[in-house]
Amino acid sequence: MEEIAKGVTGKVLEQLGSLIYEELSSAWGVRSDMTKLKGTVSAIEAVLLDAEEKQASDHRLSHWLKQLKDVLKEAENVLDEFQYRVLQKEVMKRCRSTSKKVRYFFSGSNPLVFRFEMAHKIKRIREKVDDISALKNKFNLDARLEDRKTTMHRRDMTHSFIPSQNVIGRDDDKKQIINLLMQQDADRNVNVIPIVGIGGLGKTTLAKLVYNDEGVVSHFQLRMWVCVSEDFNVTWLIKEILKSAHVTIDENLSLDQLQIQLREVLKDKKYLLVLDDVWNEDHKKWIELENLLLGGCKGSKILVTTRNSSVATIMCTTTTYNLEGLPEEDCMSLFVKLAFKVGQENQYPNLLNIGRKIVKKCKGVPLAVSTLASLLYSKLDEHEWMSIRDNEIWNLEQKEGDILPALKLSYNQLSFHLKQCFAFCSLFPKDYDFNNVQLIQFWMAHGILQSPADESQELEDVGDLYIKEMLSRSFFQDFDQREFLPIYTFKMHDLVHDLAISIAKSECSIVTKKSTLAAEVCHLSILESGQEVTTQLERLSKVQTIIFKTEQPMSILKASISRFKYLRVLDLSNSSFEVLPNSIGSLKHLRYLDLKENERIKQLPDSICKLHSLQTLLLGDCSKLERLPKGIRDIISLRFLVVTTKHTCLSEKAVGCLDSLRFLLIVDCENLKCLFEGMEGRLTYLRTLFVDDCPSLTSLSLSIKHLTALEILGIKNCEELSLMEMKGEDNQDLKLSLQKLMIKGLPKLEVLPQWLQGSANTLQLLWIRECENLKALPEWLPRLKSLHTLWIVDCPKLSSLPEGMEALTTLRQLEITECPDLSRKCREEDSHKIAHVPLIYLEGTRFTIEKKMASASTS
Repeated sequence: MEEIAKGVTGKVLEQLGSLIYEELSSAWGVRSDMTKLKGTVSAIEAVLLDAEEKQASDHRLSHWLKQLKDVLKEAENVLDEFQYRVLQKEVMKRCRSTSKKVRYFFSGSNPLVFRFEMAHKIKRIREKVDDISALKNKFNLDARLEDRKTTMHRRDMTHSFIPSQNVIGRDDDKKQIINLLMQQDADRNVNVIPIVGIGGLGKTTLAKLVYNDEGVVSHFQLRMWVCVSEDFNVTWLIKEILKSAHVTIDENLSLDQLQIQLREVLKDKKYLLVLDDVWNEDHKKWIELENLLLGGCKGSKILVTTRNSSVATIMCTTTTYNLEGLPEEDCMSLFVKLAFKVGQENQYPNLLNIGRKIVKKCKGVPLAVSTLASLLYSKLDEHEWMSIRDNEIWNLEQKEGDILPALKLSYNQLSFHLKQCFAFCSLFPKDYDFNNVQLIQFWMAHGILQSPADESQELEDVGDLYIKEMLSRSFFQDFDQREFLPIYTFKMHDLVHDLAISIAKSECSIVTKKSTLAAEVCHLSILESGQEVTTQLERLSKVQTIIFKTEQPMSILKASISRFKYLRVLDLSNSSFEVLPNSIGSLKHLRYLDLKENERIKQLPDSICKLHSLQTLLLGDCSKLERLPKGIRDIISLRFLVVTTKHTCLSEKAVGCLDSLRFLLIVDCENLKCLFEGMEGRLTYLRTLFVDDCPSLTSLSLSIKHLTALEILGIKNCEELSLMEMKGEDNQDLKLSLQKLMIKGLPKLEVLPQWLQGSANTLQLLWIRECENLKALPEWLPRLKSLHTLWIVDCPKLSSLPEGMEALTTLRQLEITECPDLSRKCREEDSHKIAHVPLIYLEGTRFTIEKKMASASTS
């Protein structure tokens, strides 16, 4: 991960250049050392681009870069301590308790002791950097400038991946696979059909085309899909098959109980099971699973995708479908589709000729074609195209079907910010469902997002641009936007994941009992437990990320907290710790703490309130959590909070930390009666607020006028909430930024709140669902000048639309379902009010302007 050196250099310079550090360095007598350090690091940064390119041919330069990276990380840790001290002082300033201030003074935070220690650390680091800087002259490095702004493609999101309806060149393959699925076999109830081919050919895409074909859907009574990847664990597979069959399972069931449940699900059904990406070559494991799958009706099929023909052999199948590479013309069609805007290719015949030669090098592999085409999208400089065609990476020795050179070419074109973000994705398992909000928070915890160039942007916006850029370059795929939430999911192709691992192996590591960890590893995803794992951790000292992917004993957690003082990310999701150790409060660098889906934890230690740098705290589905600590207000950097609690009220004393929040989700709080009591004037940075499944909630105790940054508001399944207690005061002068409002399952809601008029110029989407007592839409609804989507579902007392709907000139989609009187009246009496809307959906009937005009002309 050679780009880490440049990334850390940028972070250190940003810290040294901030006003806070300049003030503190003067006050603490380290200004001279800090100024010299900044100058030296700036000089080094100027030659890093040249050093990165030359290091492959000069191992001394590679060693120099490693030394530089190590000392800059040390500098970053020390400067983070400065930042923590600033936050600590802010907490003390807010705290009126003299006794608390005295405790701070006599703790390890004593300012006199701290000042002395910091001066010593800064001087030592400055001397180390001076020594490393002196060595750079040996390498004849050239200073090169780079625009620090990341260039983002402006392209429609449909280009970020290949939708199934636009898959090119696989029609014949699809037909042949479907024919095999439809065939009956007199000898067996269940037949296995493997699709075999090298990585990147599109085996999974083909399987999806078949799986979703209308004829296949109607032919099979039950369809299930499981991504297997490398771990062929029969118990895990049974659970995944049951989940795919929409069966709720108890995670504590024994293997025998799971087997009984699976046989019951498959009994007397003709089913289709897709096992995607199978690597297992152990015949015994396959027979163990196969025996459980034989209970379906005749004609049931198991469709397997695999890169390995021996996998097909051990399944004892009679028919294997060997997927070939795409013909060159189909590859060229795919390339043109992704490299050019529609119709643009005819204007650039020279680029087309160069593109054809690039396609030839891809050897019929669609993933290689789409990756390079996405890289060249909207670039019209012939030299850029020729540099891809003639790149020396094509000359490296390759295995048959190896497409990593094509992927590496695309990776090399990323900015160093994107390279770092991409490399961190190697910590997550294959076929992992990423979601944008948590991945962005993960990146933010490590400080690898570029500072926003626009003052109106937040770091979260920068992270969103990064993800969409990588989607557009085919590093991510399977993009899936949630219906209302500002959350979307995506995956990495296995080969792209392999690329990330190969790039990040010196920094990031997956830990198993058999793995061997290099001393410089900083980021860990721990897949197994046991003494072997503990022994490996004892060799490390620079760890900044720990993701526990399996249950761990408390001893490992305590040892990790004690040993790794520079942790930025600690993921304990799905754990079963009843308590956290008090020592967690010592992690002053911690930015990201994930405890979600811990069903045993009852309380958090008070020491957690010392995590002043914490930005992300995930407590969702912690169903036994009694309350948040009273001192949680001291976590003043918190930007992203998800919480489930048994408490009855989140008051000002408990959640004073909300001042910095951008995203807040309150979910599954059965006892919660009030929110935000005493929080008047807070939440001024909040952009997204969701309150979900809080059946006892009667009041948000919140004035909407202070939520000037709020863009998305969702209130779901809160049976006692009416929204009327959210005051808007003078609605005429109210200026809000709300863009999306979702209201669902609010039986006490009778009218929409008046304060909604404060978003007349910004509200784009309004979704109202299962509000059984909503009697009328307000007369001011047509004043929502930006509204483009209006969905009204299951609101039986609504009977008409307000007058003046014609004024909603931006309205593009109107859906009214399960509102019988309203749907009827819209068709029969109020049709003129909505005649201008392009897409209307009324109780199972879809209309368009063209259809309405056509029917009018024939009548």
